[in-house]
Amino acid sequence: MHTIFETNRLLLRELTHDDLDDLAGVLGDPEAMTHYPQVKSREESLAWIDWNIELYKTVGYGLWAVIDKKTGACLGDCGITPQKVGTEEKPEIGFHIRRAAWGQGYATEAASACRELARSKFELDHLVAIIDPANVPSQRVAQKMGMSFSRDINKSNKRQRLYAINLRSLPDAVKKN
Repeated sequence: MHTIFETNRLLLRELTHDDLDDLAGVLGDPEAMTHYPQVKSREESLAWIDWNIELYKTVGYGLWAVIDKKTGACLGDCGITPQKVGTEEKPEIGFHIRRAAWGQGYATEAASACRELARSKFELDHLVAIIDPANVPSQRVAQKMGMSFSRDINKSNKRQRLYAINLRSLPDAVKKN
């Protein structure tokens, strides 16, 4: 397993097929997936892992497993994926954290690590987050990691909120998070 980044509490590493049980538990949870079109079956969760493994090869990044360093438990995934915004493809930060770990700052910690990776390792100029307007916790994560509301967009025939951050104009204090 290839480690991508470590924070104080978390390890981000490439997803593998060994993560299927944990990831299917998150992606198949109706409450965790409230703001998505539908929950994912076990087969769809496996396809999700395969999609990310392919992204590692083609663009160098994707969603990574979020591991609690203290317990070794997989808490979900977080990372950067290419997403269509209108006619453009943009790097989007996304995450899915198991419900039992909500409210403990893991999503913000993992997303902030991914923001730093996007800037320093992958040399991206910007990141976006596409968030359901009703998903207030994810909007708070975006704001905590330095993103600002940009505009409403139509994605998959649904209104979504687009948050964005210019990685080249981050103040030093944010760059070091």
